[in-house]
Amino acid sequence: MGLLSNRIGRESLKAGDHIYSWRTAYVYAHHGIYVGDNKVIHFTRGRGQEVGTGTVLDLILISSAPTQRSEPCPNCTSQSDESSGVVCSCLDCFLAGGVLYRFEYGVSPALFLAKARGGTCTLAVTDPNEIVVHRATHLLTNGFRCYNVFKSNCEDFAIYCKTGLLVVEQGIIGQSGQTISIVGGPLAAVLSTPFRLLTTNVYGIAVTAVGVYCASRYVADIGNRRDVIKLTVEDLTAGLAAGRVQLVEQNSNHQLVPAMRP
Repeated sequence: MGLLSNRIGRESLKAGDHIYSWRTAYVYAHHGIYVGDNKVIHFTRGRGQEVGTGTVLDLILISSAPTQRSEPCPNCTSQSDESSGVVCSCLDCFLAGGVLYRFEYGVSPALFLAKARGGTCTLAVTDPNEIVVHRATHLLTNGFRCYNVFKSNCEDFAIYCKTGLLVVEQGIIGQSGQTISIVGGPLAAVLSTPFRLLTTNVYGIAVTAVGVYCASRYVADIGNRRDVIKLTVEDLTAGLAAGRVQLVEQNSNHQLVPAMRP
């Protein structure tokens, strides 16, 4: 892997790797966890999980779902129930003809900012591979919330499996780097508009917009955020997914509390 690309060969794959492949003319990437034996566990819009943006982005980002084949893949016979949204596919089906990339963890701030495209790396440090595989396989059996492009997508799933980190208060966006890029680009353009009053130089305006965009990516990265909590996968599935507990923040101390029932 280099500065400009995280592309790798299949021979370098290890169980516990967070991998991804670009879809729809490099507009969006689909992410998953490689668990060995040519299998990938990933989070998709399974049946009953079509919770998206309600906008044209749903058409653009529909590529996160597995490609439908005319005949069942002989190597993907042990998939979980698609109603959970978490499925296990062979590597070929996951890639869907695309190129294989590996997501980078624990990168330096300089390298993070040098990779202008979000959804390829993070400042956060990964847990050991065996823990990553355990989280992914546990979620394959028990499910991982409802799919939402901005709050809970395939990259959020993979990042949780790698780090155990979840955003405490899910607002407009989650920890997904590519979602931050989608939101951050137009936001940077808007926020840089007032600077036109200070300079009429088109290059100055462009530099300002890029600066705002990079700053938004850096601040919103899961490795920098303060509104995150490390949660075991057992607690996540037993509490959050079942609706028995919710995440709150009190006096900067993250806690799990019983959810209010009507």
